[in-house]
Amino acid sequence: MRMRAYMLALSLAAISGTLSAQTTQGSAKVPRMPDGHPDLTGMYNLATLTPLERPRGQNATLTKEEVQKLEAANNDRRSRGDTPLAADRSAPPVGGIGRGGGAGGSVGGYNSFWLDPGTTYNTVDGQYRSSVVIDPPDGRIPALTTEGQKRFVREYDEGGDANSADRDLDSTPGAYDDPERRPLAERCLLGFGSTSGPPALNNGGYNNLHQIVQTPDSVMILTEMVHDARVVRMNAQHLPKNFRFWLGDPVGHWEGDTLVIDTTNFTDKTHFRGSTENLHVVERLTRTGPRSLLYRFTVEDPATWTRPWTGEMTWPITDQHMYEYACHEANYALRDILRGVRLKEKEQAEKEKAEAAGKAAR
Repeated sequence: MRMRAYMLALSLAAISGTLSAQTTQGSAKVPRMPDGHPDLTGMYNLATLTPLERPRGQNATLTKEEVQKLEAANNDRRSRGDTPLAADRSAPPVGGIGRGGGAGGSVGGYNSFWLDPGTTYNTVDGQYRSSVVIDPPDGRIPALTTEGQKRFVREYDEGGDANSADRDLDSTPGAYDDPERRPLAERCLLGFGSTSGPPALNNGGYNNLHQIVQTPDSVMILTEMVHDARVVRMNAQHLPKNFRFWLGDPVGHWEGDTLVIDTTNFTDKTHFRGSTENLHVVERLTRTGPRSLLYRFTVEDPATWTRPWTGEMTWPITDQHMYEYACHEANYALRDILRGVRLKEKEQAEKEKAEAAGKAAR
């Protein structure tokens, strides 16, 4: 009887401890790691119709009726965009159609069937958000500093996209004729937009999954797009400033049940919406339930914006699987392009040699 009573007491203590370990501030129950910290491990889908900035004239939150109307309009656009492209359509003009389609100009692309920008608006605390940005209160990214404005204009005038994460992105026709000027995303070295972060945002296209793998010493965030991987060193110091990385140098620590990731040491080869290498991003991940976490970030760069700004969104867990992002595997295009150019140069050299020989014979 004593042994049975002892085992019963242990069982009740274990159950009590498990329930206690799963209870955070409030009533939300979340799983925990053996070290007691919330378990953030899982696959999350960041696809959402909620824009980064709030459309002018909208309130900070949307009603259910407003969201239903916006989501229906999006579904209608997708249905029209799913229409198969005409197989006998003519080729686009040389140089593409207008500005904004990259160095080759806009030559057309996928129909909506291949895109997955999301179908619903993001909710935080049960409210439909009209923007990811929550501070400033108007939901808009702060104004650029004088230095930031000059940099934006200079990069735009030179054919670049100042809001791109890729400093090599150049929409000037012919820019990519130089193989060394191909942008990072096109070379499949870095996801376009800010898909991997920091801050990690929906790219509006596809490959929206992010996987978190957690240990006591490090946290890895893997992005489906290009398989960018951020390894957060827990309770560490930033590396010296001469160490620079495309995704920055992330270090983490726990503040209660919130994982705080502080990232500095960015390289000047990339930038987030025109930022400099002195960009500073602080992310806060809080498990809000068994199937979601709250992702909040604050962006700061005094050389780019007049003040820091903050955004937040819910990351819902998904049962989808992350598949291989095969980008340039078995892609012989660049090699064939270079081969064609070399052949053209050889033919031109032979032509000039023959013309010179002809003139000498005369």
